[in-house]
Amino acid sequence: MESVRTIEQALLTRRSCRAFLPTPVPRAEIERLLELAATSASNSNSQPWQVHVLTGAAKLALTADLLAAFDAGCRAENGEYDYQPGADQWPEPFRSRRRGFGEKLYRDTLGIAADDTVGRVRHHRRNYEFFGAPVVMIVTVSTGPLLGALVDAGLFLQALMLAARGRGLHTCAQASLIDFHPVLRRHASIPADHVIVCGLSLGYADEANRVSALSTSREPLASFASFYESDAAQRADPA
Repeated sequence: MESVRTIEQALLTRRSCRAFLPTPVPRAEIERLLELAATSASNSNSQPWQVHVLTGAAKLALTADLLAAFDAGCRAENGEYDYQPGADQWPEPFRSRRRGFGEKLYRDTLGIAADDTVGRVRHHRRNYEFFGAPVVMIVTVSTGPLLGALVDAGLFLQALMLAARGRGLHTCAQASLIDFHPVLRRHASIPADHVIVCGLSLGYADEANRVSALSTSREPLASFASFYESDAAQRADPA
């Protein structure tokens, strides 16, 4: 539970944690993380986010209702917003990257074969138990400037996750929760004009669990960055 000293270390050690210890996170610690995340940039300083934090009995009640809805197959027909395409609609190269992640998680880390549908569903169900995390956050934004607000929410979430790493905590952002957004709304006072962006599990990683060691690769710089520079002669002052 040692703290991380630099932003670079926080970036390099952040991961989507899928196994947490039940160790409580003090209210003051949660509040400090949110204060730090709120320093994020936003369009015209609009700060469109709201965060609903559930711990203790409130988290347990939400978990029970989410599991019941999941087991009954009661996914909402309409999502809060269009987060991602269907499983068979991802274009390349994203389809291959997604498949590679699934193989690393299910086959290599959890030992669940590609044709083991029951095993895969059992693990996916853990999302709605928040992987054992003691703290659940539901992040929402105003539907007014929605597209810009979603960008702002991404900045807020990244700052929150890095702040958590800096203080020895881990997180897992969970867009899968919006499949059951009516359940979330029953357990939190979410304004009608707000969209649920995602959930976030927060706590201390269970390092003894093998899934905690899972880390994902990143594409090399050359695959996503383009540099546009003048040559030396063009940069030189005219004679």
